[in-house]
Amino acid sequence: MRLELQRLDPDLPLPDYATEGDAGIDLHARDGVLLEPLGGRATVPTGIAVAIEAGHVGYVLPRSGLAAQHGVTVLNAPGVVDSGYRGEIVVVLINHDPEQAYEVRRGDRIAQLMITTAISVEVTDVEKLPMSRRGSAGLGESGR
Repeated sequence: MRLELQRLDPDLPLPDYATEGDAGIDLHARDGVLLEPLGGRATVPTGIAVAIEAGHVGYVLPRSGLAAQHGVTVLNAPGVVDSGYRGEIVVVLINHDPEQAYEVRRGDRIAQLMITTAISVEVTDVEKLPMSRRGSAGLGESGR
């Protein structure tokens, strides 16, 4: 599949897969920002816009290294990039570390974009749902 990408900031690296076989392409920070500890957050532009083919969606996902090493993740994960959206991709980051601020520098890899198939559904209002083995058990009722 081909992803048309417009660089809004030509000085940033072209998003790419870190290694062959990866599911997501790395997104870079267009701006630097300081994320304060205990929930500091910021909306960070990536300097790119994309044209995702109809029938597909882009998911903006956290980078595991940022989460594991610094407590920094994508707040609204997964962020959704619909196929009709043509604006700049922005990433909402949050710092969960209880003590350390985290500095995002221009050009840092801050998230990853994964493109996948999106299935459209026809919403049908019904009086009663069909039975299933699980039924309405939820919130941990199915076991540990």
